Amino acid sequence: MNKPLKVAVIGCGSIAIHRHVPEYAANPNVELVAFCDLNKEVAQRMADQYGVTNVFTSHKELLAEVDVDAVSVCTQNVDHASVSIDAANAGCHVLCEKPMATSIEEAQNMIKAASENNVKLMIGHNQRLMPPHVKAKEILLSGKLGKTLTFKTTFGHGGADSWSIQGKDTWFLKKDKAFVGAMGDLGVHKIDLIRWLLGEEVSEVAAFVNTLHKEADVDDNATTLLKMESGAIGTMAASWTYYKGEDNTTTIYGENGVLEIRDHPEVQVVVKLTDGSVEQYSVGAIATNEAGGQVASGVIDEFVTSIIEDREPAITGEEGMKSLQVVLAALQSSETKAFVAVKEV
Repeated sequence: MNKPLKVAVIGCGSIAIHRHVPEYAANPNVELVAFCDLNKEVAQRMADQYGVTNVFTSHKELLAEVDVDAVSVCTQNVDHASVSIDAANAGCHVLCEKPMATSIEEAQNMIKAASENNVKLMIGHNQRLMPPHVKAKEILLSGKLGKTLTFKTTFGHGGADSWSIQGKDTWFLKKDKAFVGAMGDLGVHKIDLIRWLLGEEVSEVAAFVNTLHKEADVDDNATTLLKMESGAIGTMAASWTYYKGEDNTTTIYGENGVLEIRDHPEVQVVVKLTDGSVEQYSVGAIATNEAGGQVASGVIDEFVTSIIEDREPAITGEEGMKSLQVVLAALQSSETKAFVAVKEV
C-alpha cells in the first residue's frame, strides 16, 4: 500500500486515549486525519496532541467533510450501531468497540451495511489477540489436554468510573447510554474468549447480573454459568468491584490435565498434565487498563492489516454478534431467573 490509510476516531474517551489513537499513531500505514467527540474540548485536546486539524462534534459532518478510509467507533454503547452504519454507508472500514450493539437487530444491520458497501467491520474483542491467549489456543488445538470438561474465566477491575475520563459521571454507569454494565464491558470479552478458545458456541446460560456497590443503573457484577455445545460447563465472572486490582484469568480443565492462563509478570501460561508433567510459558503480558496503554492490544494492527491485505479481520461483525447474543441471553436469564437457550434470544 503506497498511501497511508486515512483514519478518523469517533469518540475520544479513555479507550481512544489509551488504545486506539496511540496504536494508530505507532502504525506506519496510518495517517490520523480527524477526531470527533460530543465534547469538542476533548476532541480538540486529542487533535492538538497528534497534530490533526479536523475536529468535529458530529460524526455525520466528519464523514461528509473529510476524506476518510477507516474509522474507530469509540462512542457510548448505544451509539455504536448508528455511527458504524453511517460510516459504512460513507464507504469507510469500521472498527467498533464492544459490545457492538444493544440488540441482535442492530448488529445485523451493522453487518448488512458493511457487506453492502464492501467495507470491513471488526469488533474490538482484544482478548483473542493477547499473547497468553494465543498460546493457550495453540495448546488446546494440540489436543494434549483432551476433551474440555469444565472452565472458569474472570475479568474484573475497579470499575468504569475509575477508568473513564468522566470519572463517576461516566456514561458507562447510565443505562440509557451504556445499555449494560460490567457484563457488556468485561463479560462480553470473556464470552468471546471462551467461544474462540474452545472453538464452539455457548448453547445455554444461567446468570446473576446485579448492581452490588456502584451508584449506577447498570450492573457492576455478573456471574454466569455457561454450557457449551459440546456439553462442557463453566463460569464467567465480570466485575467492576475488584478494587484491589485487575483480574484477567482463565482456567480450562480437560480430561488429561489443566491449562491456566494467568496475569503473572513472568509466567503467563501453565499446563499441568495428569502424567505429572508441567509446562510453563513466558509469552508476554495481557494488556490491561493498569498498563496505561503501554502494552499494545493488537486490535489496531489487525484492523489495519486486514484492510491492506483485503481479508476478513480476526474478529468479524458476525463473531461480535454471537458474543453479544450470549450477553443478551445472560440478561434475560437474570431477569427471568431461568436458564436461557442462546439461539432463542
